[in-house]
Amino acid sequence: MALVFRAVVQLVGISLSLLGWVLSCLTNYLPQWKNFNLDLNEMENWTMGLWQACVFQEEVGMQCKDFESFLGLPAELRISRVLMFLSNGLGLLGLLVSGFGLDCLRIGETQRDVKKRLLILGGILFWTAGVTALVPVSWVAHVTVQEFWDERIPEIVPRWEFGEALFIGWFAGFSLLLGGCLLNWAACGTQAPLASGHYAVAETQPHHLHLEMKTTHLKL
Repeated sequence: MALVFRAVVQLVGISLSLLGWVLSCLTNYLPQWKNFNLDLNEMENWTMGLWQACVFQEEVGMQCKDFESFLGLPAELRISRVLMFLSNGLGLLGLLVSGFGLDCLRIGETQRDVKKRLLILGGILFWTAGVTALVPVSWVAHVTVQEFWDERIPEIVPRWEFGEALFIGWFAGFSLLLGGCLLNWAACGTQAPLASGHYAVAETQPHHLHLEMKTTHLKL
């Protein structure tokens, strides 16, 4: 029963981590990090992401334009690009490493210590990927709040508000953190199952011991 529970925890952890990694990749390229509507034209909606700015109009549809200069971007967007790329790379590496450490994978079944280390390393990579995904999302959200309540900006100037990508990024970061925690708990908090050969040895040892004791008793 404990082995089944351990395998279930591993599968839940790797599934959450996979979901978080996919959502973090999606967050990186979505242009909906910030948005605002013009009071004069409610049919026009502006959005901004890490790579491009878009405007949506009912008659024309969505039109996007990539940012031409990296150095011309605000500091939070420049660093967010680097951190999101780092999060995506660490998440992919965590999937590869932890995948080989799962109990359901028959590769390296006799090398339990190696599989345990791979699972722990994968969990740490997911933790790091989760943090590097939460930092840029939270930083952009913090700057957006500051600019929204900045009294120096005239009231007639439109204010940026939270976009859908920020909420997806928060969910992705926490999924990566939770998935990493489950994988590390499964590796450190529960005992790994023995290989099939060890099961056979463990089962035959009591039987041989019983036969030896019975033979000794008959001789006496």
